[in-house]
Amino acid sequence: MRTGNEYLAALDDDRRVYLDGERVRGIAKHEAFAPIANTIAELIDLGARRAQEAEETEHPIYRIPRSREELRAFREAAQAWARHTHGWVGRSPDHVAAFLSAFAAHPDVFTREDRDYGANVRAYQRKVAQEQLYLSYAIIPPQVSRASTAHDWDGELVQAGVAEERADGIVIRGAQMLATGGAIADEILVSCIKPLTKEDAQFAVSFAVPVGAEGLKLYCRRAYAPSATSSYDYPLSTRYDETDALLVFEDVFIPWERVFVYKDVDGLRRQFFDTGAHVFGNWQAQIRFTVKLQFLLGIARKVAAVNGVDKFPGVVEKLGELAGLASTVESAMLAAEYTAEPDDQGLWRPGARAVYGAMGLQAEIYPRVLAILRDLVGGGVLQVPSSVADLRNPETRADIDRYMYSPNVPAEERLKLFKLAWDAVGSEFAGRHHQYEMFYAGAPFVVKGYAFRNYDFSEPLAELDSFLSGYSPESAD
Repeated sequence: MRTGNEYLAALDDDRRVYLDGERVRGIAKHEAFAPIANTIAELIDLGARRAQEAEETEHPIYRIPRSREELRAFREAAQAWARHTHGWVGRSPDHVAAFLSAFAAHPDVFTREDRDYGANVRAYQRKVAQEQLYLSYAIIPPQVSRASTAHDWDGELVQAGVAEERADGIVIRGAQMLATGGAIADEILVSCIKPLTKEDAQFAVSFAVPVGAEGLKLYCRRAYAPSATSSYDYPLSTRYDETDALLVFEDVFIPWERVFVYKDVDGLRRQFFDTGAHVFGNWQAQIRFTVKLQFLLGIARKVAAVNGVDKFPGVVEKLGELAGLASTVESAMLAAEYTAEPDDQGLWRPGARAVYGAMGLQAEIYPRVLAILRDLVGGGVLQVPSSVADLRNPETRADIDRYMYSPNVPAEERLKLFKLAWDAVGSEFAGRHHQYEMFYAGAPFVVKGYAFRNYDFSEPLAELDSFLSGYSPESAD
């Protein structure tokens, strides 16, 4: 099994990652990336320990689930990782691994007369599983225009597309977003989930590229870990910031064996939806989201107890609403497993109705959870010392101990809780997660469209029609 140290050592390649106008050297030790890289290393070690305890040679997240038991094993492994990060790492290695497993279960979706891209998919998924690679993905075009597609944009190959076709592969030029965790990944799956037109065939590609590939550059958004004063003051920012990145391809060569879709607009859609990859990968996301909501619920419950208001009817109501929201997502996640069925290739797909039903509400559930937590913490997250240094200075510590405690809760523990709450609702890290959860699967109309298309309306409509046919103007009393 791969170890966390082996993963960290693999990051010491020639990858070109840019932050604050400079190329980053030594990703695994850089202040912006070391915290999250170490967290991923911990997940890898945790997965290895679980596999060894179960006497397995393959981690369940890389396995194509061929039975209900294997699907449950994936869920339990994904839950174990999510609980290690408390749901704050949105693109842990199990996310893209789920997509690849579904791809590999359906090689027929990728096979074309000119080339067997299906064989490419199967071989690559085996490589990822055997080497236990961590993949990020970039499947959204640059936000040049949301009203048009790439063929209509000024400038040649703004979106990542095919600049040249060779006998041994293709050359990619342009940009693609939004590679969450891309700077610390082993490789990146690059594709496009935005619907394209027939004029966009040049951009209708899907392929895998090592992060250190020649000509590939990553431009990261501002990192939050370096400005966090300590893990006491910012316990989430200092551990779980994934550093989203824009990918820029300066004539990057991709061998044919790493190409899965080539100049095939309809093929982009098929790879996600005909294979079951979209529902499987998003089930993993709901597993992770469930754990995160439970963690936020725990913060809210403890804050209410520390403040001594957890018996007030209004507070109980708010905690009850949080419990209801968290339980709704958890129930949908488990229902997706309960209603799972094998498809024609033997892949056990989580129930789409449950997965997309929860996803359709995510953009409303998460802001509501944050609003309730903000209400419960009130000014408590503002009345905290500037940093842990105030607790270490004897001159200031006495005042803190005297004026910032709660009954049966010393100041140090109370402040730890409220600083955690702030990092969850008010810091830059928290703001990024607010935006991330609202748009994680696309704009709300897109996500609700998934829920609409995957809900079988025939049963409620039949029941309604049966009821309506049971009376008429003539039979009315």
